[in-house]
Amino acid sequence: QVQFVESGGGLVQPGGSLRLSCRASGFPFSNTRMGWYRQAPGKERQYVAIIDRVGIATVYAESVKGRFTISRDNAKNTVFLQMTSLKPEDTAVYYCKRFDYASDSWGQGTQVTVSS
Repeated sequence: QVQFVESGGGLVQPGGSLRLSCRASGFPFSNTRMGWYRQAPGKERQYVAIIDRVGIATVYAESVKGRFTISRDNAKNTVFLQMTSLKPEDTAVYYCKRFDYASDSWGQGTQVTVSS
């Protein structure tokens, strides 16, 4: 059973940083691209960042480029999202999932709230 467990969210002031983690299970983790996504209140879920199987190639949404960094540890079946210079518009529930498998179920996500 494919599962994703996100953690690391919280309340942070504008300009602050957070590091999100996502532990995956139920599939060969090192064989697949992984992505981080987010959904803000009243908005559709959107992709934030994607990383290739070995952690070399990455792609970012324009809104987070230069501020967020995606990485992975294949030995621990975990993908990370380092977020810096956070803005109120980054407030959302953040999820991870396999990038190439639209049929995967979403995990519970982790809430990130950026507010003073």
